[in-house]
Amino acid sequence: MSGADATWSSDTASTEAARAADTASTEATWASGTTSTAAGTATAAGTARSADATGPGPIRVLVADDEPMIRAGVRALLATDPDIEVVAEAADGHEAVELVRAHRPHVAVLDVRMPKANGIEAAAEIRRTLPATGVVMLTTFGEDDYILRALGCGAAGFLIKSGEPEELLAGVRAVADGAAYLSPKVAARVVAHLASTGAGDLAGRREAARERVAGLTPREREVLSYLGGGLSNGQIARRLHLVEGTVKAHVSSVLARLGVDNRAAAAVVAHEAGILPPPPSEQR
Repeated sequence: MSGADATWSSDTASTEAARAADTASTEATWASGTTSTAAGTATAAGTARSADATGPGPIRVLVADDEPMIRAGVRALLATDPDIEVVAEAADGHEAVELVRAHRPHVAVLDVRMPKANGIEAAAEIRRTLPATGVVMLTTFGEDDYILRALGCGAAGFLIKSGEPEELLAGVRAVADGAAYLSPKVAARVVAHLASTGAGDLAGRREAARERVAGLTPREREVLSYLGGGLSNGQIARRLHLVEGTVKAHVSSVLARLGVDNRAAAAVVAHEAGILPPPPSEQR
């Protein structure tokens, strides 16, 4: 067993004991409007696909789920996009980490519940050792605590399995471009969970979020609304008719003014404050 494998095995063996404390810590962090991320997480303003992972070309994706039918369905859906290539499949968290090391994909799509090591454990190891690979988590409505822990371990995409198929394609593209993609349903679940567990009453959190957003300029509020919708810098630039560098500067300013570390955290603030992207008919 290599040194990396030994460390990985040791880390995952002790995860169950620390799980409750980790969840409580993440809830407290999100209740204050910030989140800690694993080493190597994409910068606050977002980064493009790393040349480390293969550079220009198709978005290379690993799919991990312990159910063969689910893996086949995800692969088939991703195959409908000519710019996405599934390079490997894994049936458990340990295998996912090993295949990411071998194939170095741009994005790893991980189911939360898998044998040997679950998706949260695998995501943490991937972000620790292979930060050029972005992580998209697949969750169900009954896994609020997993969502919170995923936010804390550095995953950049969060999708509900019962969501629209287009969300998976959008999430993979966004994370490959260095952005975060928070499904609107996931954001709503995070806010509701924080309220129900005493991490902050919903009315109080909404008021606090509105107060924080009040310090933004009108343009920054627009940018925040699109962050809440999971758009990348390039997509926001096209919607607002700006150059991408200008959007990146606005995103950095928004995160700094809100006091959050990443785009996913900003998306939750946007949802709490009730700031959503305008419908297409109202876009410029």
